[in-house]
Amino acid sequence: MINDQLSLVAVALGLFYLGALACIFRILLTYRTAQGAIAWIVGLLGLPYFAVPLFLLFGRHRFGGYVKARRMGDEALTDILNHFEQQTTSISEVDKERFSDELQVLCRLGRQPFTEGNRCTLLRDGEATFDALFEAMEDATNYILMEFYIVRSDRVGQRIKSILERKLAQGVEVWFLYDEIGSVWLPRTYLNQLSAAGARVASFGNGNIRRRRFQINFRNHRKLLVCDGKVGFVGGINLGDEYLGIAMDQEPWRDTHCRIEGPAVTGLQLTWLEDWNWASNDSPELDWAPRKNTPGDDRVLMLPTGPADDGETCALFFLNCINNARSRVWISSPYFVPDLQIMNALQLAALRGVDVRILIPEKSDSLLINLAAYSYTVQACKAGIQIYRYQPGFMHQKVVLVDNRYAAVGTANLDNRSMRLNFEITAVSTAPHFVTSVESMLEEDLDSSRLMTEGDYQDRSILFRLSCRAVRLLAPLL
Repeated sequence: MINDQLSLVAVALGLFYLGALACIFRILLTYRTAQGAIAWIVGLLGLPYFAVPLFLLFGRHRFGGYVKARRMGDEALTDILNHFEQQTTSISEVDKERFSDELQVLCRLGRQPFTEGNRCTLLRDGEATFDALFEAMEDATNYILMEFYIVRSDRVGQRIKSILERKLAQGVEVWFLYDEIGSVWLPRTYLNQLSAAGARVASFGNGNIRRRRFQINFRNHRKLLVCDGKVGFVGGINLGDEYLGIAMDQEPWRDTHCRIEGPAVTGLQLTWLEDWNWASNDSPELDWAPRKNTPGDDRVLMLPTGPADDGETCALFFLNCINNARSRVWISSPYFVPDLQIMNALQLAALRGVDVRILIPEKSDSLLINLAAYSYTVQACKAGIQIYRYQPGFMHQKVVLVDNRYAAVGTANLDNRSMRLNFEITAVSTAPHFVTSVESMLEEDLDSSRLMTEGDYQDRSILFRLSCRAVRLLAPLL
């Protein structure tokens, strides 16, 4: 009996080591950073029975099987994109002298052009955002496209459902996409009621189960709404009461969104359609007619990024912004766990005289990320990087301001998850009024923040500092 048990153990251990070797083979063919590869290999060889399952769940860096229609040859969507590009004007053709290659790089990263004839409006907080969202949904006459990382069944969530049910009764079509992990607490009855009212509902997390196997570490972190192909919204705000400061037992969440009218909405709609395609294998008929005579002349780019891209598009977006900043680069992010290349770029920018400011929350929803952020304090201060901690509530906005030339509002954080694991989207605008609005908003937020010093880290206990440094080692997983 004992010999039989030992034999079973030996066979099981042998299988785990074979699995570990297969994982190592994959790592050697696909790794992006030597540090991450070495960490996985050591774990797989030392503790294969723990490391193999973990690698299958968390070790992949590319999201396999995602249908990037314009990159994978889907003729219908490729035709839509080609038509879109023919009807819009690339910024490189409009104003080559004013704008350098940095904005053309952003076009290439997102595979979308800057478009003219838009109106981009900053929505500075949850109240302004939800008022605008509700109004646009009420005014929709043909269809509503929704995609949110977190959907809650609280007062905001119920208001959204009520509007959608009413619009469905009026004959408006509704497509509702959510992330299975982000909305893990959303009751099934909420979704069933929407479906019963006629909405098409799909989960990004459960979309195409066969292709998505072993990819649960990836998230669709996008938050967007499109109504009739005419008006769109994008930013950091999910569907929940916390953004209005009325959630029970929660600090109010400080966040930002933007409203867009004009041809840039087509780029937002294309991004939604690709995600919907992945989740449901369905390509609904939408309005792709170019928008003319819009009430603005803003130039706007929609920049989708994610782990299905050929390169690390989100990281390249931030690097492009930081490296090309001439006088200032202000970045607001709830999570500050930059990798080596981002931190080096921030240091170099500060050393060449750029006003580098990073706005992060004092109160975070993640203890680990909050501890990791402290570990960068001394390094940042020595280089001249100013890190501010927002005081009233949880600051959740994702905003970038580069000089006086352009500003970006979206869903991407300064952490590894946004850089490599999340599907994100960012709206970039060169409109002077939009840049000024973002500048004014960030100045108010900075006035409500405290500037960190080396003492915030150096004067803490040795246990605290060890904890910060230890957690920072987990940065690729945070």
